[in-house]
Amino acid sequence: MTTIYGLTGGVGMGKSAAADCLRARGIAVVDSDVISRQVVEPGQPALAELRAAFGAEIIGADGQLDRAAMARRVFADAEARKQLEGILHPRIRAIWQPQVVAWRAEGRPTGVAVIPLLFEIGAQAHFDRTICVACSTASQRERLRARGWNDEQISQRIAAQWLVEKKMAAADYVVWAEGGLDVLAKQLKRIIP
Repeated sequence: MTTIYGLTGGVGMGKSAAADCLRARGIAVVDSDVISRQVVEPGQPALAELRAAFGAEIIGADGQLDRAAMARRVFADAEARKQLEGILHPRIRAIWQPQVVAWRAEGRPTGVAVIPLLFEIGAQAHFDRTICVACSTASQRERLRARGWNDEQISQRIAAQWLVEKKMAAADYVVWAEGGLDVLAKQLKRIIP
């Protein structure tokens, strides 16, 4: 029997590290953050739609989406963020959802879809179990500062998602990502043997 997990958590809380731990064990993982980058590559319809909606200033000289310019626009304007999500989310779902279906059809024992906005977009119904990766607010902010984000950018991104406490309450399992990778891996192994 296949068990498919939806993995979520706040920005900078360790979702990618958790996905890496699972992949290292040979568990099938599809990551909507990776998909979100693929669907906006040059030549993809989503990039053209974003350009039409937000203007040429979101496209870099290399023809790639200028993610920093896009972030400045959408995290400062809730309506712009909804417009962005309306363009990207259906395309992202159109990739991860068939992957989940394929895992079930193949009879894989386990699969994990990493979806930062899992609960916000109502995707939890597609999964047998949900996992929230969380850490303290201090650790989260420290990790996001290490990405080069200032306090305003951090606050905007955090505000664009459910509070982590709400995600933790909605999830079937919570993984606390304060320790090292070995601690994270051990917690995940208890959930997904």
